Amino acid sequence: MSVETAPGPAVTEARYTPENRAVPTGWPWLLRDSLTEMRRHLRAVPRDPELLVFSSIQPIMFVVLFVYVFGGSIATPGYSSYEQYVVPGIFAQTVLFGSAFTGVGIAEDLSKGFVDRLRSLPMYQSAMLIGRTLSDLVRNVLTFVVMFAVGIAVGFRIEGTAIEAIEATLLLLFFSYAFSWIQAFIGLSVKSVEAANSAGFIWMFPLTFVSSAFVDTSNMPSWLQPIADVNPFTIVTNATRALYNGKDPGNDVWIALAWAIGITAVFAFLSVRKYSHATSR
Repeated sequence: MSVETAPGPAVTEARYTPENRAVPTGWPWLLRDSLTEMRRHLRAVPRDPELLVFSSIQPIMFVVLFVYVFGGSIATPGYSSYEQYVVPGIFAQTVLFGSAFTGVGIAEDLSKGFVDRLRSLPMYQSAMLIGRTLSDLVRNVLTFVVMFAVGIAVGFRIEGTAIEAIEATLLLLFFSYAFSWIQAFIGLSVKSVEAANSAGFIWMFPLTFVSSAFVDTSNMPSWLQPIADVNPFTIVTNATRALYNGKDPGNDVWIALAWAIGITAVFAFLSVRKYSHATSR
C-alpha cells in the first residue's frame, strides 16, 4: 500500500539580483559603511610607510627653516619668542596640506575603476567619501603628533591651560576635515591623479602664506592686509595661536568654527552630487 502525497508548491531557487538586494537605509547603515571604508584606507598606511614619513618631512623643514633662519629677523610683539608665534601657524599649515591626500586618493580610486566596483555593492554611495575623509583625518592626527614633538624640540611651549590646548588642536583638525571636502570635490572633478595633485596644492600656498601664519599681517602691504585679515586660514591660526599661548582669542574661535561648518556643508553636498555622476577614467 502506497501513500501518495499531494504535490506541494514549486520551490524556486533564490537568486541575488539588483532588484532584490537589501537597500541601505538609516544612519546606522551609513555609519557602518563609512567606517568600513575608513578602515580600508587605514589598512593601507602600514603598507606604504614612506607616504607618512615624507608627508611629515615637509612641515619639519618649515619649522626648522622659519625658526632658525627667519626667527631672528621677524618681530612678534605680544609673544615671548618667534617659536610661540610661528609654530601654531605651521601646525595649521600642516593639517591643511594633509587634506590634499583626499583628492589624490579619490582620483586614484577613479583611475583604477574602484569606484565602479563600489557602486555595484549594496551600500551608501556617500560612505565612500565620508570614509575617505575620516581616514585622512586620522592620518592628519598622526602627522600632528609628529609636528607637536618637533615644535617642543625647537622651543615651543603650551602657555595656556590643557583645556585650551585641546580646544586649539580640535579646532585645527576640524578645519582640516572641512578642507578635505574641498579636496574631495577637486579629486572628483579632474581627469587624472597628477592633475588632482597639482590642483590640490596650488591654491593652498597663497591661502597659507597670505595670512598671519608666519608674519603679522600689519607688516604686509596696505592693499594686501585686508585680504589676509579676512582669510579663513588667518582666523583659525589666530584662534589656535591665542589658545596655545593662553591669550583671549576673542571671536576668532566662533568665526573659525562657522567657516569650517560652512565649508563642510557646501563641499560635502557638492562632492556627493559630483560622485553620483563620476565614472572611472
